[in-house]
Amino acid sequence: MKITIKNMVLALGMLILVSSCGNQSTSSQSQQSQNVIEVSNTVKTGTTIRIDGSSTVHPITQAIVQEFQENSKNKLQIDVKISGTTGGFEKFCAGETEINNASRPILVAEMEACKKNGVGYIELPIAFDALTVVVNPQNNWAKDITIAELKKIWEPAAQGKITRWNQVRPSWPDRPLTLYGAGDKSGTFDYFTEAIVGKTRASRNDYTASEDDDVLVYEVSKDPNALGYFGYAYYEKHQGKLKALSIDSGRGAVLPSRQAVEKAQYQPLARPLFIYVNPRSLSGRGILYKFTDFYIQKAPEVISSVGYIPLPEDGYRLNYIHMYQGKVGTVFDGKAEMNLTIGDLLRKEAEF
Repeated sequence: MKITIKNMVLALGMLILVSSCGNQSTSSQSQQSQNVIEVSNTVKTGTTIRIDGSSTVHPITQAIVQEFQENSKNKLQIDVKISGTTGGFEKFCAGETEINNASRPILVAEMEACKKNGVGYIELPIAFDALTVVVNPQNNWAKDITIAELKKIWEPAAQGKITRWNQVRPSWPDRPLTLYGAGDKSGTFDYFTEAIVGKTRASRNDYTASEDDDVLVYEVSKDPNALGYFGYAYYEKHQGKLKALSIDSGRGAVLPSRQAVEKAQYQPLARPLFIYVNPRSLSGRGILYKFTDFYIQKAPEVISSVGYIPLPEDGYRLNYIHMYQGKVGTVFDGKAEMNLTIGDLLRKEAEF
């Protein structure tokens, strides 16, 4: 008989009620032994919560931090920085931070680094993004772009060769094509290159790169010949300064939007967003546990307000279950999964 996601969630919820706190780690270690990390005393949380990683996820985390700190009872320092997903995992797996914002799943090399350093990770998907390709509003010739054209622009072989708009599509003008995109410490760089070029981290290098999406927004907004890419929230916040291109993956051009992502129409640039939490710092139900609980509770409202796509209620209920059980590991195989839908993600989480 077919089991629905909701029924799987309810079943897991019942499991929590009959399980003791002392069995939390045992349950997680029996699930994916190849991904489970023995957690050491590497991270010691005091009065500061240290968060780093993705600039895509940063607006969500920053908004939740601000709301958390508005409560007079939460008098502690929360340090939020942007190093990109890859840069953030370097710190997280070294035990230097408690939470990593991530715009892609943890990679095999990062899993190995965490294991080597005795750092565990609880993977909590929090939202979906519509990775957005943008141009300057003065651009009156480009309204849509195909995946093949994006590959023609961004593949390594294009470096120094595809430098004008009419080289991409003959009907476009003979004008300089200037490019802006994610830096190589960014999870957006990893995801975009795999989705568009077909190989992770395969990209031309002659473009303006940054792990900070606000920098990219500024550069595109002042360059009439620009083309760039970054998270949807940054486009939505600055719509007066940018123009989004519709993406044609072979089934017609589709603008990025919440509805397009929910209907699985904006592919392959729809992707899940995550936070990774060190389970050692959750022990004792201290301040990090309280903050993470608050994060999950506030995520749907905040995510909608900053411009991303919240998960269905079942998604956040699964996050509570995994956090409560201390479920260490990942539902991915050390790589991003292309064309993943919200439904696909929830099925993975419910089976974990």
